Amino acid sequence: MSRKETTKTVLVALTANLLLAVAKIIAGLASASSAMLAEGAHSIGDSLNQFFLLISIRRSARRPDRRHPFGYGNERYFWSLLAAGAIFVAGAGYSIFEGVLTMTGHTRDDTGAGLAFAVLGLAAVLEGTSWIRAFHQARLETRRSEHDMVEHVRRSPDITFKTALFEDSAAMIGLTLAATGLALRELTGSDFWDGLASVLIGLLLAGLAFVIGRESKGLIIGRAADPAVQRGIQAEIAGARGVTGVEALLTMHFGPEELLVAAKVHFSDHISADEAEDVAGAIDRRLRERYPLVRHVFLDPTQAPGGPPKGAPPVTHVRPEKEGA
Repeated sequence: MSRKETTKTVLVALTANLLLAVAKIIAGLASASSAMLAEGAHSIGDSLNQFFLLISIRRSARRPDRRHPFGYGNERYFWSLLAAGAIFVAGAGYSIFEGVLTMTGHTRDDTGAGLAFAVLGLAAVLEGTSWIRAFHQARLETRRSEHDMVEHVRRSPDITFKTALFEDSAAMIGLTLAATGLALRELTGSDFWDGLASVLIGLLLAGLAFVIGRESKGLIIGRAADPAVQRGIQAEIAGARGVTGVEALLTMHFGPEELLVAAKVHFSDHISADEAEDVAGAIDRRLRERYPLVRHVFLDPTQAPGGPPKGAPPVTHVRPEKEGA
């Protein structure tokens, strides 16, 4: 997964949402449409979200230091949690509140329905451009994976990219709801439909915030690699010269572009400590070639059934990637 590609995706979405937030709010006030105002709140929430995501990309790129030896990759997940809160508060809360007021009879004079429809059309173009960008990135990444697009997005540890894709998809659904509610209001003369559309947009945003928050929580506490990747890593280690078995394998993501691998390994009784170190280095290289996400590999020679491995060092540490590599 490319940090550069993800940054481009977020920047496109941020630019579109800043423009649309202003246009939607003006159109909402002119047309007295709660659905349009809800869409304005939606765009404000999305803009805050993308601002947080850009901060997360920048901060997670910092080099490891003494206090954070594995780097700052997990900061992406922390900022994604803040982004989920921004969507819920700025988007969902206001949209539902405004919709309920409209449905219960608190209406305003409406004279700008034409402007509202024009802004929705502009929004469809801009939001659609942002969505196409996110969808294009998903397709590119899917080609490099062993899964279809839906499964790849579900399994991806890149919360920044996933948030942008989910958000843009929700934006397209929200525009459809707003246009439908506004059209029904104009056709029936009842503000109920406009208010209902606003409530539905709020519920959509609440669902989006929940999904992003759940994904971020699962990753920030330390998620293991995909099961297929774990099987491949175990096979690589077990198939190395001088290795007779893998007793335990642990993996954990440190951000979307870093993976730690730790394993308890049975070495052959017939290899020396120097040979075991060479084997460990070969395993390191093969894992990095096959899985570019792998940054740190630690192997622990463990007593095999029937006795301790002769000649193996007490601990084999496969060198982590050097800074700047």
